[in-house]
Amino acid sequence: MIRRLLLSMLLVLLSLPLLANDVVLNPDHPQRYEVVKGDTLWDISGRFLKFPWHWPDIWHVNAQIENPHLIYPGDIISLVYRDGKPMLELTRGSKAYKMSPEVREMVLEKAIPTIPLDAIQPFLSRPRVVGEEVLDQAPYIVASSGERLISGAGDRVYARGIDETQGEHYSVFRGGKVYLDPETEEILGYEAIYTGDALVEQMGDPATVELRYTNREVRIGDRLLVVEDENYNLNFLPRVLDTELEGRIISVFDGVSQVGQYQIVVLNRGARDDLEIGHVLSVYQAGDTVRDAVLAGSFEEDYFNTKTNKEDKQATVTLPDEYAGVAMVFKIFEKVSYAIVMKATRAIHINDKVTSAE
Repeated sequence: MIRRLLLSMLLVLLSLPLLANDVVLNPDHPQRYEVVKGDTLWDISGRFLKFPWHWPDIWHVNAQIENPHLIYPGDIISLVYRDGKPMLELTRGSKAYKMSPEVREMVLEKAIPTIPLDAIQPFLSRPRVVGEEVLDQAPYIVASSGERLISGAGDRVYARGIDETQGEHYSVFRGGKVYLDPETEEILGYEAIYTGDALVEQMGDPATVELRYTNREVRIGDRLLVVEDENYNLNFLPRVLDTELEGRIISVFDGVSQVGQYQIVVLNRGARDDLEIGHVLSVYQAGDTVRDAVLAGSFEEDYFNTKTNKEDKQATVTLPDEYAGVAMVFKIFEKVSYAIVMKATRAIHINDKVTSAE
């Protein structure tokens, strides 16, 4: 009898991970869906799954299809079952269409993105997170043509420290906020605020530089950083981390105090913490620390109508953290990362917590 009981308990324990990893379908999921222009992988995942980041657990890679991880308008995604488990299969739709009256054929090569590109596009190449020494050692604007204090697109400025071997194309930056870890106070990096693009017209010390594009005024002291030719994979898969992680939101772009869907946040975790592009994190609104009015003696009688004997006028209590939404990492630096809030069930703020999504 005891052996049977122990064996039953063992079987239950062994089955727990399987139950925890089961994919939960959206109750209103379709059996098939035709991808249309404007779709994102996140949105399509949400049509079939309760948790869109479980997409890799249910996606069936068809070896007969070229680039099966890329999904195009016109493709058909079907929900099927294999060995009793739900799977999503891809049927490649036509990647060409005809236009009238002249018969032409155009190939649609653009796969749908994982998330809305207009929300993250400005952050793919700028702004940057750099070390203090990078800005200190970067070339800088020493003067402007015409003795202007501020300059804009079409103006010429003069810069010192430009190395001919680095090329002629530069981005103009200004030192921004310092990113500090709220727990260890370690300096994680410095925000480099993008102000424009520049082209070196004549090398020298100082070099003559033309401002080709600006999105704000360029000032004396602004720094020049070489334009980096970076290629970003915009078709990454949303997925969970393999390890446990805890971090915090340390900055919010656009100067807002409350964060909502599709806004960009900076996390105090990066590549050194094994974060990767596509990792999904749960966001928790940090519980407020409030005064414990009972222990502080604000109430003379407690619930049972007896005098409170303990009095501590400084007594406080920290309320539990509350689930606030989901964010996905889309750009990684060594010590910090950029994430986009994909879902917000309540207001999200600086210093709120992030953890590995389930």
